[in-house]
Amino acid sequence: MRSTKNPGRFAGLLYVLLSIVGFFAMEYVPSKLIVHGSAAATASNIAASETLFRLGIAAQLMGQAGFIFVALALDDLLKGVNRRRASLMVTLIVVSIPISFLNELNSIAALVLVRGADFLSVIEKPQRDALAMLFLKLHGQGFGVAEIFWGLWLFPLGLLVYKSRFLPRFLGVWLVLAGAAWVTLSLTGLLVPQYEGKVDTYSQPAVLGEVVFMLWLLIRGARTPALDATAALSAAAPA
Repeated sequence: MRSTKNPGRFAGLLYVLLSIVGFFAMEYVPSKLIVHGSAAATASNIAASETLFRLGIAAQLMGQAGFIFVALALDDLLKGVNRRRASLMVTLIVVSIPISFLNELNSIAALVLVRGADFLSVIEKPQRDALAMLFLKLHGQGFGVAEIFWGLWLFPLGLLVYKSRFLPRFLGVWLVLAGAAWVTLSLTGLLVPQYEGKVDTYSQPAVLGEVVFMLWLLIRGARTPALDATAALSAAAPA
C-alpha cells in the first residue's frame, strides 16, 4: 500500500482533504450567508439557502470526526521520535473534537429559529432573527474556545517534527509558532476582542506554517528511518 511506503504523504493527503472540508464549513458558508450587523438579512439568507447552511453543519461535523484519522496518521509517522509527545499530540486533538461537535448545536438552534417552527409562533419574527444571530455569535465564540486546542496540539507536533531528522527542522519551528498564534488568537478573542482583528492579521504568517506543513507532507512525503532501511534492503536484495 502506498500509505505504508510513504506514511507522510498519506497523512498529508488526509490533512489537506479535511482542511478543505473545514474551510468550506468555517469560511465559505458563513461568508455567503452571514451579514454582520443585520440579523434580518442573515436570517433571510439562511432561509433562502437552507441546504447550504445544513451542508456547512454536516461538513463541520464530518471534518472534525475525520481529523481523528489525521491524528492517527501523524502518530504513526512520528511515534518513533517520542512516544509521549506523540500521545500528547493525539490527546489534544481528540479533546477539541467534542467541543466542536457541541458548538454545532448553536448553528442548529439558529436554523430552528429561522425556520420558525409552530411552537415559536409566540415569538415575533424580528425577535427570532435576533435570537438566531445570537446563536451564530455563540457559534463563533465556540470556535474561539476550540482554537486553544487547535494551537496546543501543534506544540508537540512541532517538537516531534524538529527532532525527527526526516522532516525539515524549519517546519517544526514554524508549527510551534503556528500553535502560539492560535492560542494567542483564542485568548485575544476572550480577553480583548477589540484587538482580535489586528492580531488575526499579524498572526497569519505564523498560521501559514500549518498549511506549509500539510502541503510538504502531501507533495514530498516523509518516511521514517526504519522504512528507509527496509526499502534499501529490498532494493539490494537479489531478484
